[in-house]
Amino acid sequence: MAQAETAYTLGGGDRILIDILEVPQYSGEYQILPGGSLTLPLIGSVSLQGQTPDQAAQTLSREYARFLKRPLVTVILLNPRPLNISIAGEVNRPGSYNLSFTGGLGNSPGVQYPTLSQAIEQAGGVTLMADLRRVQLRRSQVFSSEQVITVNLWELIQTGNQRQNVALRDGDTVFVPTLTTVNLAEVRQIATSGFAPELEEPRTVAVVGEVHRPGTYVVIGGNTATFQTTEGLPTLTHAIRLAGGIKPLADIRQIQLRRITKTGAEQIIPVNLWQFLQAGDFQQDTVVQDGDTIIVPRATDISPQESTELATATFSPDKIQVSVVGEVTEPGLVEVPPNTPLNQGILAAGGFDQKRARRSSVELIRLNPDGTVSNRKIPIDFAQGINEQSNPILQNNDIIVVGRSNIARIADTIDTPLAPVGRVFDLFRLFDFLGIFF
Repeated sequence: MAQAETAYTLGGGDRILIDILEVPQYSGEYQILPGGSLTLPLIGSVSLQGQTPDQAAQTLSREYARFLKRPLVTVILLNPRPLNISIAGEVNRPGSYNLSFTGGLGNSPGVQYPTLSQAIEQAGGVTLMADLRRVQLRRSQVFSSEQVITVNLWELIQTGNQRQNVALRDGDTVFVPTLTTVNLAEVRQIATSGFAPELEEPRTVAVVGEVHRPGTYVVIGGNTATFQTTEGLPTLTHAIRLAGGIKPLADIRQIQLRRITKTGAEQIIPVNLWQFLQAGDFQQDTVVQDGDTIIVPRATDISPQESTELATATFSPDKIQVSVVGEVTEPGLVEVPPNTPLNQGILAAGGFDQKRARRSSVELIRLNPDGTVSNRKIPIDFAQGINEQSNPILQNNDIIVVGRSNIARIADTIDTPLAPVGRVFDLFRLFDFLGIFF
């Protein structure tokens, strides 16, 4: 790291003060030309490109020695040129940037050179795939080959070691490599560090699989349900909530987060939200970044206890809509909590019509994910717990059809508009049988 702390080198655009002891007529302020040269009294044009102020003073002393006896020359940097820095790799806006100095220079004590962290900030911060332990600083040398310094910015995050926040020089190139293995705990720390973009910066992600509204969503830090952007993190569960929440058969243990690196490769990050619910493992609710894809797979089986717990999770929908039609007290569209069983859905519509409903079974009509429609006859027993055979968990847009009892069917047949005519014909048949008309 000491190698990186080299002295400032002069170049085109720098403004310097040249002081020749007891020769004020040749002393003064000068601006170095774009090519790095300077035109001075007596000696004419001289190149100071790539030299430190001390080296420039020695160069000028040799030149003036041709005309002056033992010249004592001092070079002081008054106003440095903006430094041109290139930054590439796992940053949000790779490219070339001009960084300015802050504070005083020359004989003024508080000079501050642009630092590595400032360059990363200019480039939009690092991505969540950045390997902060192996950041490379490449620096050209005037009389030697390129110098490569490895910087550990993770140590800066963990310990505040400012020696890792290297001062930059004109022409430096910063390269932030890609992580080979993702640690979700470290991802969360990177996202909340000064090297990452602002948490309120919108990021577009895709959410597919076992969610109610698959598609593309813009995630912002804060409470996405109330559109507040002043608290919280733009996490995976925020994105799932925007997509309508998980479906009842979502496998939250096997969620995949697919992330594209700056090299174009795809990283697949496994996420276990069940561990998040059971053990409070916050690192599973990882921060998302622009371009992420979240895949929520379908589970083969979910226990009733697990279904009940999932229904209370923040990433489950608050309500689902179910149609209950036929012989119930209040037929129509009802809203129930997710993972509500069929029996509760019937009760939400007021329960069976005691005079007309067939209470032994109902029909459950469901639109399947593949576009097909299933129609099942379900036996009803209100004493049953949740089970797939007689009390299955309802899904959004299910239709429950409660049929008529046999007594209600007969009563409806008798009470049809033609029923009075039918009764007249029945009366004639009775008279004919008794021989009243003969």
